[in-house]
Amino acid sequence: MDDRKIQILIDSFWPMLKAGLQFTIPLALISFVLGLVLAIVVALVRIWKVPVLNQIAGFYVWVIRGTPLLVQLFIIFFGLPTIGIEFDPFLAAVIAFTLNMGAYNSEIVRAAIQSISSGQWEAAYSLGMTRGQALRRIVLPQAARVSVPPLSNSFISLVKDTSLAYTVTVVEMFQVSRQIVATNYEPLLMYCEVAVIYLMFCTVLNALQNVMEKRLERFSTR
Repeated sequence: MDDRKIQILIDSFWPMLKAGLQFTIPLALISFVLGLVLAIVVALVRIWKVPVLNQIAGFYVWVIRGTPLLVQLFIIFFGLPTIGIEFDPFLAAVIAFTLNMGAYNSEIVRAAIQSISSGQWEAAYSLGMTRGQALRRIVLPQAARVSVPPLSNSFISLVKDTSLAYTVTVVEMFQVSRQIVATNYEPLLMYCEVAVIYLMFCTVLNALQNVMEKRLERFSTR
């Protein structure tokens, strides 16, 4: 590799990393947290078979899981303005990723809650707890340990999926790499470099996931 290409790699590294820290990671974090809240609500509605809401939740999960994330992004950012509903690029991406995460993670949360034996609920009721108290104090803490690995994998996948936000003009890490390519005409170098940065992020997240799992394992054996 000649000196020019090395210099291009050096010069482009910080702009891409900065975009990752300013947009990619915040977009993933906000969407994941909001999606997790939505996932818990949807999971409980489906577990408790709340009238009407159960059917709405089931339809929502069916539609989101059955359509591509890219199409969902386009519907929210490009489609809704035709009926007078407009969002700025970042908010549109947050909404799309949140809805997507909510649907997929609701199945993870639902499976985790249902994995807790009915005896745990009965023991809580025998102590005079309401269903909400039993859920909050007994069931959810145990379900959280079960769901941490798949939810962590879901978050790591989301970090990579945020690269799709460039299609709705969010200036995240991949979009910055495309802008740099337009000036230096080195697509192979730039796309490989941005791939390495994504790999760095995901490696750190994988390490954090392993630490969380080990701590939860120690806690569960006490």
